[in-house]
Amino acid sequence: MMPSGNSGRHGPPTAVHVGCAAAGNPGAIHAWIAPFGKGITLMNHPLHRLALAACTALVAVSSAHATDYPLTIVNCGVELRFDAPPERVVTVGQSATESLYSLGVGDTVVGTSVWFNAVLPDYAELDATIERLAENDPSFESIVNKRPDLVAVQYEWHVGPQGIVATRDQFHELGIATYVMPADCDTKDNTTGGDGTRTAAFSTDAVYKGLTELAAIFDAEDAGDALVSDLKARESAAIAKAEGLGLPGDTSAVFWFSSPDSQIDPYVAGRKGAPGYMMDKLGIHNVIESDEEWPTVGWESIARADPTIIVVAEMDRRRYPADDIEVKMDFLKTDPVAREMTAVRNGRIVVMDAHAMSATLRSILGLETVADALATLDLPR
Repeated sequence: MMPSGNSGRHGPPTAVHVGCAAAGNPGAIHAWIAPFGKGITLMNHPLHRLALAACTALVAVSSAHATDYPLTIVNCGVELRFDAPPERVVTVGQSATESLYSLGVGDTVVGTSVWFNAVLPDYAELDATIERLAENDPSFESIVNKRPDLVAVQYEWHVGPQGIVATRDQFHELGIATYVMPADCDTKDNTTGGDGTRTAAFSTDAVYKGLTELAAIFDAEDAGDALVSDLKARESAAIAKAEGLGLPGDTSAVFWFSSPDSQIDPYVAGRKGAPGYMMDKLGIHNVIESDEEWPTVGWESIARADPTIIVVAEMDRRRYPADDIEVKMDFLKTDPVAREMTAVRNGRIVVMDAHAMSATLRSILGLETVADALATLDLPR
C-alpha cells in the first residue's frame, strides 16, 4: 500500500506540559534491514486516532517543521526507512512509552509493557486508555496480536540479537519495524550478558538522539525540538545548582537499584551508566568502580568505601523482594554492616524513581532529584 498522506503533529514543549496530537491520514511504513540488503515491506493498519486525554489546547494539523519522507535512519546497527508516520505502536519498555507520550504521539500506542514506576502524572489519563500487555516482559505473541507497524523498545536484552522477547529479525520477518532507544546501544556492549557493559560513559546526548529520531519518524519534529530544549535547560539548571553548593571534593555515593534477596549482594550502579553520569555532573565520586551497568557488590565492600550518600530506587515492580522501598530501608537500618555506614547513621539516604536510574529521559529528572537533595542533606563541609 502506498502512503496517502502524512500526519502533522505538535507535541508538548516539556514532559509535563501536554498538548494535543492532530490526527492524520493513513500511511504506509517500510523498513530495510542491512544484512543481505533485502527489503521488508511493513504492514499498515488503520487506527482511529484518540485525542490526548490530558491535552490543554488544540493545535494545527500542519507542522512548521515537517518530516521529509521517505526517512532513512540507522538504529542500533539496523537501517530503517519510513514512508509515513507509524499508526500502531507497541512499546517494550517504559522509556519508549513515555518518550512517545512526551512527544504528543501517544495516540498511536496500542499496547505497553515493562513498567518500573507509575507513568508520569500528566499522562496518567491517556495511559489508562491503553492496554498493558505485561507489567514486566511481554510475550512475542501478545505484541504481534496487537497488529503493530512499529515496536519501540527500551532494552536490547528484550528485543535484540539475544532478545528474551524476540529478535528484531523475528518482527521484521512479519513486516513489523523495530526501534531501540539509542541510550541502550550507543556506547554499550549488550553481548556481555545481563544488563550489558558500557564501552564509554553514558551521555544524555543518547537520550536526546532518541527523542529527536522518534520525533522525525512520527512527523513531530517541532515537539521534539521543544522537548529536547526544555530537558537541556533543566539539566543545566540542576548542574548549576549543585555547583553552587560548594560540595567537598570527597563527596561520594552509591546507587542501589535492587537485590534478588536481602542475603544476596545488591545490584548497584557502575561508573558509566545513568547514575554515573549524575554523579559526574554533580561533583560526586562513585564508590563502585565497575563498568558493568548494574554489577553486584557485597555490602562489606560498600561499607568499607563508606559513601557519603546512598541513593535507593523506588519502584512499583515486584520482581525481587528489594524492589520494595520499605525492604531496602529496613535492611539499611537493621543489617549489622549496612547500619554502621556514615550515610545511614546520618540519614543521608535519597529516594529516586527507579526508572530515573536507567538511561532515559527521566535521568534528567533523577539529576534534579539528587541536586535538590544535596541542598538539604547535612553534608560535611
